[in-house]
Amino acid sequence: MLTIPEGYKTVLDVYDTQQCIEFIKSHFQSNFRAALNLKRVSAPLFVRADTGLNDDLNGVERPVSFDVPATGTGEYQIVHSLAKWKRWALREYDFRVGNGLYTDMNAIRRDEPVLDNLHSVYVDQWDWEKIIAPEQRNVDFLKYTVQRIVDAIGMTCDEVRWAFPQIKTEICRDITFITAQELEDLYPHLAPPERENEFTKTHETVFLMQIGKKLRSGQPHDGRAPDYDDWELNGDIIVRSHVLDRAFELSSMGIRVDPESLDKQLTEAGCDYRREMPFHKALLAGELPLTIGGGIGQSRLCMLLMGCAHIGEVQSGVWDEVTYAACRAAGINLL
Repeated sequence: MLTIPEGYKTVLDVYDTQQCIEFIKSHFQSNFRAALNLKRVSAPLFVRADTGLNDDLNGVERPVSFDVPATGTGEYQIVHSLAKWKRWALREYDFRVGNGLYTDMNAIRRDEPVLDNLHSVYVDQWDWEKIIAPEQRNVDFLKYTVQRIVDAIGMTCDEVRWAFPQIKTEICRDITFITAQELEDLYPHLAPPERENEFTKTHETVFLMQIGKKLRSGQPHDGRAPDYDDWELNGDIIVRSHVLDRAFELSSMGIRVDPESLDKQLTEAGCDYRREMPFHKALLAGELPLTIGGGIGQSRLCMLLMGCAHIGEVQSGVWDEVTYAACRAAGINLL
């Protein structure tokens, strides 16, 4: 549902908006790769459907598919994300423990259920993945990595305010860590998005952990594919948007499944058929490195740091006519 904040006015004109987007992306990439020791690599826009490399999201979203007659092979799919491809690439590119990669990921999610202030069909992320040692597969290392990412975001925010004084956004670097079950226990009568909204009223920056597994209510907090995150060692970075007065997810991330957790989660999710796909066979056989990784929304970060009310202010997308009309009337410039 579209939200038009009362009295909202764009801080930057269209030209300065483009300048600021470039500034944020350039400076955040520099801060982020230094924080996690990452190297930039090129990544695919599409993958073969039968490799098992595409992200299945919640298992119901349809990828954009097409054939390539010149290859003589089957169906190809526009990626939903690079969650599994990155882990494969770390092995193929001969990365070592302590090193990782990041890349620009562009995706089309045709079945996005609602197009609103934060959601669009076009998705752009910094997808990243890093090789870790067995002893780093724990909550403490996960929390340490989350803090490094939030510090990189906060540093970028400071740089944006210096370069564009009319922007007043601030980022709280004091993270509150909470599990999805603890959040459900706090607000048992609220739906998951409403729990996030309520909690971020008093906790500006949150890492919500253990997403994907069933809670005591019988439902997971949110869907998570069973074959990349370990549901005991993952989470979302969520901040409070003061412009929209709501919870604002910036990143989904986690320590990835090892053979044991993959075996368990495939069965629990009813996805045992994936065991025969090349990616899953290699992982179950212990042939892929142990990793941590995630995605950070590029347009969402720009939107947050610039104090924008709609993601269409920082990316070119498609919207329904009601949204176009309402935003024009409110003076919101959709690119």
